[in-house]
Amino acid sequence: MSLRSHESHDTSPRRSLRAWKDAVVVITGGASGFGRAFAETLAKRGANLILADVQKDALTETVDTIEKAGGKARGVVLDVRKKDDCADFIENAWALEKRLDYVFANAGIGVFGETHLLEDKEWDDVIDINVWGVVHTVRPAYRKMVAQGFGHIVNTGSLAGLVHAPFLAPYALSKHAVVGLTKTMRIEAARKGVRVSALCPGAVRTPILTGGKMGGSIYPAMTNERALQWWSRIGKIMELDDFIRESIKAIEKNEGIIVLPNRNKAIHKIVDLFPSFGEKAAAKMYASTFRNFPEIAKGRG
Repeated sequence: MSLRSHESHDTSPRRSLRAWKDAVVVITGGASGFGRAFAETLAKRGANLILADVQKDALTETVDTIEKAGGKARGVVLDVRKKDDCADFIENAWALEKRLDYVFANAGIGVFGETHLLEDKEWDDVIDINVWGVVHTVRPAYRKMVAQGFGHIVNTGSLAGLVHAPFLAPYALSKHAVVGLTKTMRIEAARKGVRVSALCPGAVRTPILTGGKMGGSIYPAMTNERALQWWSRIGKIMELDDFIRESIKAIEKNEGIIVLPNRNKAIHKIVDLFPSFGEKAAAKMYASTFRNFPEIAKGRG
């Protein structure tokens, strides 16, 4: 799937960040979950979308749906683990539009399981997609934004990148890395007219809660229904539409670390101020999981 022009090249002498009409918005992981929801919402606001995803059929369907609704979208099949392909993707988007307003480094997966039971491939897949995939996307995009003097990079992190997260070691590692990258880049980028933010939600109702296409639970007896029950015990699952609406508001305000839903902001602050409290709460949740989810105690089976 190749990029094609929507005849929207910017020829105005004054170039600055657009929100959102006629903005050039790049989204990785754009065929499902957060990525698709952002794409469909921003298309309605007049954004010019360039979507990337490894799922060809889902990407085609997403682009078709947006265009049939009157939006502007193009899709490119992309594996964010491949550095050169990501660089070419950003370069082609830039060459086509001559600007990048927003880049959502969103592609990601999760694996649920105790650390000592995880296999090499599970670690590699999560880190390669969630960490290197973000780096491979952000590096070339950021350079373009620095050169043009504006832009906004939005990295998909997680509350798991801010607090203790039993059963999610590779995912938590990757999201802490994304938060760290965002905090560092945000300081450097501000002097260059570029914004950098990280989305750090708790559980949001998307396929990643039950594994999506590439992740999931390592426990054979852990059904999708039981996985959702586990997430519900941690806290109320946020609906996707609510998450997208609140995220866009925070992005427009140029917030750095965007914690959602609002109740998780208090959790984050408490854990920051009282680390031992966060550790005790996570330990309690970890222990209760074995009581309420005996299928986990069975291990990988």
